[in-house]
Amino acid sequence: MIDKPLLMAVMVLLTLSMVMDYSLSVYTVQHFGYGGFHFFVRQSAAVFVGLVVMIFLSRLDPDKWFAPFGIALFVFSFLLMVMMLFLPASMVNAVGGAKRWIHLGAISVAPVEFFKVGFVFFLSWSFKRKLGDKDRMSFTEELKLFTPYLMLYALAVVLIAIFQKDLGQVVVLGATLIVLFLFVGSSYKFFLMLVTGAFASIVALIFLAPHRMARIKSWWISIQDKVLSLLPSDSAQELRVASSVKEPWQISNSLNAIHNGGLWGQGLGNGQFKLGYLSEVHTDFILSGITEELGFVGLALVVMTLLFVIFRIFKIASKVEDPMYYLFSIGTGLLIAFAFLLNSYGIAGITPIKGIAVPFLSYGGSHIVASCIAIGMILMVSKKVPRDIHGNIL
Repeated sequence: MIDKPLLMAVMVLLTLSMVMDYSLSVYTVQHFGYGGFHFFVRQSAAVFVGLVVMIFLSRLDPDKWFAPFGIALFVFSFLLMVMMLFLPASMVNAVGGAKRWIHLGAISVAPVEFFKVGFVFFLSWSFKRKLGDKDRMSFTEELKLFTPYLMLYALAVVLIAIFQKDLGQVVVLGATLIVLFLFVGSSYKFFLMLVTGAFASIVALIFLAPHRMARIKSWWISIQDKVLSLLPSDSAQELRVASSVKEPWQISNSLNAIHNGGLWGQGLGNGQFKLGYLSEVHTDFILSGITEELGFVGLALVVMTLLFVIFRIFKIASKVEDPMYYLFSIGTGLLIAFAFLLNSYGIAGITPIKGIAVPFLSYGGSHIVASCIAIGMILMVSKKVPRDIHGNIL
């Protein structure tokens, strides 16, 4: 029996994504001359495909199909990311030097969304094979065992952060990898070394890319007055960024939209900041749009539903015996959690905006289908969980 509470929670989020995409895209469809149902139809098609794939995967025997499907997903998505570098411009348009989507007629595919799920599977599959019977390891043994995974991750950084200019996805993958290392027995010393190295790498990637530096400066302007007021005046002046830097209007409008929502919201369809003030409101800033129209209460329900999805995934992970199923479930839950945190922190001005989609909610066919594939594999695994006669997890 599959985990029905997890399935229902995901279906609730997908349904809300279709409703909010229709409501929040009203300005965009008029500005670009699309039909009124343009984004609703496309999102509905992605949700339909995702649900079909998710239910299909959930019905498969995990002992027979889980590993072959996961390997195929990892290899195919990785090859697609490499192929993007060599495909003609008619298929892969470079936007600001970044190649993130493969265009196939009216369909655009973002291979990185599928690679994230495949990457987590590969880690869980490989960890089971190489680390399942390992006792406590020395620091030298840890370096030898984990270096190949770090090299694979470094290759992913090159493909995603440098060629696709998508640092946010790299952060999500890196955070997931480091935490999974802990679950397979790495020491805290090794963990701290990885965290330090990851932080230094992120700083280097920021300083080497002018567009990332501009985002950091833009974000710093929005919080510098509050932060610098706590420091001595001399130090504060050295850290202050000149006002000539472009004002972070996206963050300001996002915060204004959240404030305008109040407790109960302006009502579905009545948001004001979606009318040209907040671009991409149905994608990266969908939580701001939801808060303005459905209020803090609506946002709280969305957050609780997402947390419930993560809770059910972790609960399934805690009950399965196979280390591969266990690690994949943990990794999938971490992917969802880190993506949600990065997005919500960004729209609230706590961290710079990274363009990370909200799982199951933001507009985008690739991330919707990829998320449904991940949940389908979790539902496949959930059939291995012991249950009572009523279907409740023991």
